Amino acid sequence: MTWQSPIAPGISWYQASVGERPEYPALDGSVSADVAIIGGGFTGLQAAFNLARLGVSVVLIEGSRFGDGASGRNGGQLGTGQRAWPGELEAELGFERSKALFDMAENAKHYLLDFAEQHGIDIEYMPGQLNVAHKRGWESDYRHDAEVMAVRYGYPHISFMDREETHERVGSTRYHYGVRDTGTGHIHPLKLLVGLARVAHQAGARIHEMTPATAIRQEGGKTVIDTARGTITAERLLIATNAYIGNLEPVTASHVMPIRSFIGATEPLSKFPQVLKGSEAVADSRFVVRYFRKSRDGRLLFGGREAYTADSPRDISTHIRRQIAEIYPDLKNIEITHGWGGSVGITLPRKPFARDVMPGVTSLAGYSGHGVMLSNYCGKMYADMVAGNARELDVLKDLKIPPFPGGASLRKPLLFLALTWYALRDRF
Repeated sequence: MTWQSPIAPGISWYQASVGERPEYPALDGSVSADVAIIGGGFTGLQAAFNLARLGVSVVLIEGSRFGDGASGRNGGQLGTGQRAWPGELEAELGFERSKALFDMAENAKHYLLDFAEQHGIDIEYMPGQLNVAHKRGWESDYRHDAEVMAVRYGYPHISFMDREETHERVGSTRYHYGVRDTGTGHIHPLKLLVGLARVAHQAGARIHEMTPATAIRQEGGKTVIDTARGTITAERLLIATNAYIGNLEPVTASHVMPIRSFIGATEPLSKFPQVLKGSEAVADSRFVVRYFRKSRDGRLLFGGREAYTADSPRDISTHIRRQIAEIYPDLKNIEITHGWGGSVGITLPRKPFARDVMPGVTSLAGYSGHGVMLSNYCGKMYADMVAGNARELDVLKDLKIPPFPGGASLRKPLLFLALTWYALRDRF
């Protein structure tokens, strides 16, 4: 029987193309460890792997199956830098801190690709990304951003695309300008996740699926995690649940908001060779970003509908096909073979949330749709911090991430109103 994620709607093309995933046992009985980890996505499993290979005793629990959350269902785009352009961060934080964040993201990119190669994980990496403008008046902004990254940040892989080049590379006249980044690309995220779980297990990490944490408490200088079938007692705890924090830990919950995002996969586009001739990934300039790319077998994987509630549409494919047709009218009747969604964790300023929320308890979350590279690297940086090898994670801990306004009762309604306003602005 095909597995349906209990925490996210639809069967993803990633899941269908991977086939049966390895299963890992649920926690059965009480255990202790040097480090406990809640959350089996990229962050948690990378932390588990890197700690275990250093000889640290680690136990990880995941409430569903590995890959059911955003790490196994996302758009697969790596990007470059943080969510905001380096120039924007520099205006806010100054050059030194902005450059440190940019360098961290480059380290994250190289780490992910090297990790996959070293461990024989075929992540279906395909090079190239296009960032494109859906509004006509942003030409100078895109030229400036490309120049700043190339000159001031020493990144030679980026170039401005005029209207003609943008139309040619995207295969559509919907976008006006853009930048082309040949120093990044896109991947099959579930293949990475499945391989990462295997490697973490082989390194000696005790990893458990279908084991939701029900409470966190501190006793005698240690942290205790309650589950339905036992407790974990640890010197340290990493909370790596991202959008799926729920009510487990209030500080994280007040700073990280889940939003729904949806993706559709088309049939292979053999009859439409003009679509993304170079097979680059694309992300546009909308606040509610439309992101799309070709798979290795020529499908269009298109993500473009965010929902600021926990609800999911009854027919994901209908909504996705409508947005595809706005960009590619020839695809208005294309078959959508798979439609799926899931929750993405965002913060108010769209920067990652990294904070010690209790003594010995660190939370990493809120990658805001830019987490394929950063979430993997954050797990590695956390392990480095525990081992005393580096303090690179402090670059993120020093960021000021305010809580969402309104408290528990008003936070989601206020966010819905604010983000709906921004989504309306995308149309004009």
